[in-house]
Parts: sequence; C-alpha cells; structure tokens
Amino acid sequence: MKNGIDILINDQQLKASLRGKRVALLAHPASVTEDLTHSLDALAACDEIELSAAFGPQHGLRGDKQDNMMESEDYNDPIYNIPIYSLYGEVRKPTDEMMDSFDVLLFDLQDLGCRIYTFVTTLRYILEASAHLGKEVWVLDRPNPAGRPIEGLSLRDGWQSFVGAAEMPMRHGLTLGELGHYFIDMLNLDVAYKVVQMQGWDLSDNHGWPSDRDWINPSPNAPNVSMARAYAGTVLLEGATLSEGRGTTRPLEIFGAPDIDAKAVIQEMQKIAPHWLEGCKLRECWFEPTFHKHVGQLCHGVQIHCDGPYYDHEKFKPWRIQIAAFKAIRNLYPDYDLWRDFEYEYEFGKLAIDVINGGPILREWVDNPNATPDELDALTLADETSWAKESEKYYLY
Repeated sequence: MKNGIDILINDQQLKASLRGKRVALLAHPASVTEDLTHSLDALAACDEIELSAAFGPQHGLRGDKQDNMMESEDYNDPIYNIPIYSLYGEVRKPTDEMMDSFDVLLFDLQDLGCRIYTFVTTLRYILEASAHLGKEVWVLDRPNPAGRPIEGLSLRDGWQSFVGAAEMPMRHGLTLGELGHYFIDMLNLDVAYKVVQMQGWDLSDNHGWPSDRDWINPSPNAPNVSMARAYAGTVLLEGATLSEGRGTTRPLEIFGAPDIDAKAVIQEMQKIAPHWLEGCKLRECWFEPTFHKHVGQLCHGVQIHCDGPYYDHEKFKPWRIQIAAFKAIRNLYPDYDLWRDFEYEYEFGKLAIDVINGGPILREWVDNPNATPDELDALTLADETSWAKESEKYYLY
C-alpha cells in the first residue's frame, strides 16, 4: 500500500510537472513516507521540487501543542531556510501573504475521518483561498482509519465553525482527497485541484488502516487506531465535564470522573439502548489524569474496547455510545453538572457541546427525561442516509 506522498516522490512524470513552480507543503508529524521519512525532508531531496514554504495545522508542523486552543507561531526552518506558517496561530485562514509564497500547495495530512477534526476545515480554507488567488492544490491522499461507516447528526445550518466545516455527519467516511472534491462542489469553487491517489488501499484490511503501516500520532492525543475509531464519539467529551482521558496513556478511548459510578453507568447505558453498544466492549476502569480535567484525582471510568475479538466494524457506533453514556449519567444523577461552559474554539456565547455536535439537538435530547433513543435515531438515520447518497459519488477507492 502506498500513500500519496509515496506515489509522488517515485513518479518522475508527477515530479516533472512541478518543475519551475514554487511548492509549499502543509504537513504534521504523521506526514511521512513509507520508510518514515518526513514529507518535508523527502520533498526537499527531490531535485525537481523547489520548496518555498511549509504550513502547519492545529498542534503545529511538529505536533508539539498538546491541547486545543494552544496556538503555534510562524518561524523559519533552520535546515531549509523557508518560512513555516501556522494555520492555528494568529490566523486560521491563510493570509494573502502566506498564499503568495507558493504556486502549488501539497496538502499531506493524516485525518481521523471525523467532521470535528480541524484538518477538514483547514482543507476547506486552503481551497477557498486558492480559488480566490489562482493557486493550485494537490492532496497527497492518506487512509481514513475509521473507514467508510457514516454516523451522527449532520451539522445544522448556522453552526459552522472551525470544528464544523460543512453540513455533514460527525463520522463522514471520506478521505481528505475525496472531501476536497466535495468542498469544491459545495462551494462552487474554480480551483486547480489534484488528488494524488493512494495505491493498494484495501478497506477490508484492518477496516481502513493498512496493517503494514506504522501509526504515527497526527495530533498529540491520537495515539492509535482504536482512538481513531472511537473519536467520533469521544470527541463530544471535550464539551463535557467528564475527563476524556487527556493526561493518561489512553486519551479519547476512556471517559470518567471522580464522582460517578462507572459500573452503574454501563448498566444504565445497556438499559437505555443496548443496540447502540454493539461492536465493542465497555469495561469499567480507574485512571488519574496527570493534566487537564480532574488532574491528580482518581476517576472511575469506562474504556471503549474497539479492537480484537470485540470489534465489529459495521456495528460499532461510537457517536451513539457516547450519547448513551451522557444519557445514563443524566438519568443516574439528574443534577450532574455535565456540560462544560467555556469558549470552545473561539465560539462565543455557545455551549461547547453544541459547537462540537453542530447544534443543540444532542444536548436537548440528553437533558430531556422523556426523550427516547428511537426519537434521536429518527433524526440521525435521516441525516446518515442522506449523506451516504450524497458522498458516494466522491469515492475514489
């Protein structure tokens, strides 16, 4: 199996088409070739390619920023003497000055297949700026480790944000190369766009993540494929007072707090919607975060096991699992201070859980003691079915 970067550096014709053009790279720590050379170094070694700049997304080109809303600065690369621009610093959208540094931008990011992962929005912003200024964009495609399954409510109109680029479900089922074609259609962009497609990506091999490729964190708290599978649900915890496991070795695979009974929560989840919990194993656990929420406190929690003999790729529904957990806590502790009130991703006057989910429907369902799983499913299944029909035409694999 070969990713887009591997195809490019080994294809003389593709490299020749970049000769005489100023080339920029948008990358992060997981932007590596099959022999684990970083894409910046691999491209710099190509005689045909003139690297003129590089860009880093959220968490930085080097992936050094642990939490959300921790900004990276621009700097000059000491080895290649090119500017490194941050798209998660003073700006989220590239400025005209940044765009003036290249003719062709190579977009090489490992995604997680989730709408809220900010690399999706960064792709949209790059395409919009490139259409406006006549620049060329190549996505060096990589696998969607969550595979093709689609899940979650679609983002509602008016709830667009840096963690919500478009009205798609939480788990979108596309690669970034495929999403680029979707954005171009959605926004009616006139932009020179190319996808350097993967070769040999087999969706049946480990359900999307190739078993012969090492996993490298695309962001600091994305340590493995299990996290990538669970993330479309556990990311909701960023809008809750429960810990999502930051400050532990299993971030975004576990959740808990010092003041809940995790065993009772699992039992209540099974009462609420047992059909939502299929395809994985929920296990009671204990953990003590070394930073972030509940730092230094012993938390009673739940780990979502979505690998090994417990995992069923088609049945696993991480978004519904996390919602069932919220509902269970609300049922067991009606007055629990569940929703975290802070300015999430610089969205002011909105609850973080609503920004993350792309509207208030989820929170209102959790907080309504009379709301049923079937009522939420009726809305969600309609969104999932609609997106499945719309997105299928963008499949490249």
